[in-house]
Amino acid sequence: MHERNPTHRVQKLPQRTKKKAQDESLLTSLCTLICDNQIGISVNLLLLLFLTHIFFPRARRRTSKFLHLSYYNSESGLYGCGPDDLPLVATWTVILTGLRVAVMEYIIDPLARLGGVKSRKGLNRFKEQGWLIVYYTGSWTLGMYIMYHSEFWFNLNGMWEGWPHREVDGLFKWYYLVQWSFYLASIMVVNIEEKRKDYAQMFVHHIFTAALIYLSYGYYHMRVGTVILCMMDVVDIILPTAKLLKYMGYTLLPDIVFGIFLVTWLVTRHVFYILVCWSIYKDAPTAMAPGCYLSDGTIVPASSTDQYDALGGNEIWSNLVKAYTDRTGPICWHPSNRFGFLGLLLALQCILLLWMVLIVRVVYRVLSGQGADDVRSEDEGSDEEEVEEDEDGDAEHYSHNTETVKSDPEWVPVEQEVGVEALNLTRKNYKRNQNRSSSGRASGISIPGHGDRKELLGRIGCDKPT
Repeated sequence: MHERNPTHRVQKLPQRTKKKAQDESLLTSLCTLICDNQIGISVNLLLLLFLTHIFFPRARRRTSKFLHLSYYNSESGLYGCGPDDLPLVATWTVILTGLRVAVMEYIIDPLARLGGVKSRKGLNRFKEQGWLIVYYTGSWTLGMYIMYHSEFWFNLNGMWEGWPHREVDGLFKWYYLVQWSFYLASIMVVNIEEKRKDYAQMFVHHIFTAALIYLSYGYYHMRVGTVILCMMDVVDIILPTAKLLKYMGYTLLPDIVFGIFLVTWLVTRHVFYILVCWSIYKDAPTAMAPGCYLSDGTIVPASSTDQYDALGGNEIWSNLVKAYTDRTGPICWHPSNRFGFLGLLLALQCILLLWMVLIVRVVYRVLSGQGADDVRSEDEGSDEEEVEEDEDGDAEHYSHNTETVKSDPEWVPVEQEVGVEALNLTRKNYKRNQNRSSSGRASGISIPGHGDRKELLGRIGCDKPT
């Protein structure tokens, strides 16, 4: 009988049973491409736009709309509003999508590791909240600067006086268009991030906000839009700050910051916000006389029924989007128009009230001594494996991957006889292959937490039903 060499032993190595990719849909491939390569796609689109603008002079008449503010009036030094602004909104949507991932990966991620955040989920949360602080700090500061140098600084009636404001300052216009781009990008981002308990509210919130910006821009009501955006942005700085402190291991500081957030939330979103809604109902009809406003500054009052009807005074929807359809034509105000805006704003207030319920739950946790916790987040469960650094400085989750090997039915353990020397060599090769596969992606950047392709497709709703 053949004797085995005592220097040999049986080792179980993971061997993946490869399954043939089955009829992958175009939507599935597209979702995977976008999620895994947000920076690459954004940079490539922007490079294509810039190169086309530089090397094809005949195309500049069209490409310039994607790069510059449109409708500049050299006589007044102001900018008008119109459909040519939409390409710039698309450009900034792409910029913000790529910029978000770049800031998260190359700035916030190192800071999170220095702050002692070691778990995979903790890093993802830290980076997401850190990006919100970066963006909202900039947008809120700029919005407050614009308001401070305006006629409607702590003057609600000033939001309506002088309407319609067909031309605005360039900085004001750029701020409003970028805010619009941010919420359009957020509609996609909320489906890329790990879904939370308030996913539906957040998704609807972004759609409502983008719709309000669209209509307010089309109806020359950017003043009231800016006031509302500033009220919304300030709390979105404070709450993520409390979360970051919690992820870094602090106990008392998150509760203090959360208390500041709670007061700010109540004042801005349930007091100031309601005052703005009341001003729309009460002040707007008196500050803006019912009638049709012509581009030369003359007004056709609603009392001139025939002429008012002829100019479209009773066509509510067409007037709401006048900046996109006929920017130099008459734009009419009817007191009943305010109910359309009030309906959207009050619907948004209902979403805020739902969030207030979640906030009350956090307050209860603090008062009961459990500490402030993010009630929006899913339970951490067993997904708190630490991120370890290997010899080359790359993040390794070897222990986590080993657990995946054991639990995944597609991995089949195979008995194989190997020598003692081969055992060490096999372990090294296994680790190297891991590093090579994790770093050998196509252009762009891999989103943290999206390494599992099946999990990613299920998250964004592109996975095929089994």
